[in-house]
Amino acid sequence: MRHSLALILLLTLTACGTFQSAEEKEKNIPVEQLYADAMEEMENHNYEKAVTQFEKLQSRYPYGRYAQQAQLETAYAYYKQKEPESALAAIDRFIKQYPNNAHVDYAYYMKGLINFNEDLGLLGGVVKQDLSDRDPNSARDAFDAFKDLATRFPDSQYAPDSRLRMQYLINVLARYEIHVAEFYLRRGAYVAAASRAKGVLSSYAQTPASRDALRIMVQAYAAMGMNDLRDDAQRVLDRNVEKDLAAGIVAAPQSAKPWWQFWK
Repeated sequence: MRHSLALILLLTLTACGTFQSAEEKEKNIPVEQLYADAMEEMENHNYEKAVTQFEKLQSRYPYGRYAQQAQLETAYAYYKQKEPESALAAIDRFIKQYPNNAHVDYAYYMKGLINFNEDLGLLGGVVKQDLSDRDPNSARDAFDAFKDLATRFPDSQYAPDSRLRMQYLINVLARYEIHVAEFYLRRGAYVAAASRAKGVLSSYAQTPASRDALRIMVQAYAAMGMNDLRDDAQRVLDRNVEKDLAAGIVAAPQSAKPWWQFWK
């Protein structure tokens, strides 16, 4: 009996020792190996597992270039999982924690593209979906991120594409205002329609939407019997109708590299 108890105790201690050794071994995995394992999951499109690995890396090695790169990779993994909110949260944390990182310009660019692609939708580039038919919040957020990049890092490799997308988004936001103004016009809310159209002329004067804004103002003022204002708007419209406003139209940047091609 005494020998049996001794044997049980020995086996128990051995098991505990084995468990502790495995745990210690797990803790002692070098940061390079954790990063390589996470990137392997990324390459195999196992994005959920990759996120887990990157978070483990950041928890055990919270400082240094691997932790910083892991946070950017986490954002990309969330994006690939179609979790834009989590991706944007990771990007915002990176920008706040590492404002002087050598790749912070890419973080701003990625923030803009996540919003841009989220609003455009997966089929937007194929069916030519009009972003101005949708809520403009993502478009505004994308514009702001691209503007931050272009302003803070004018020489960044991502700046030219950011400026191209900004110009496109300005046209999107202008068309959204026209949709709202036309809605008011159809409802007989002529004051609101004219006011919204004037806002387009004030904020987006160089876009093709300015001609539609003038047309709405003419119709709204006519409906309200404000003939002087109607005639003024009509004269401006007549002067512009022959001009080549198409020069301000920017198509969605089909020729620009998809953002993931800039990765690394």
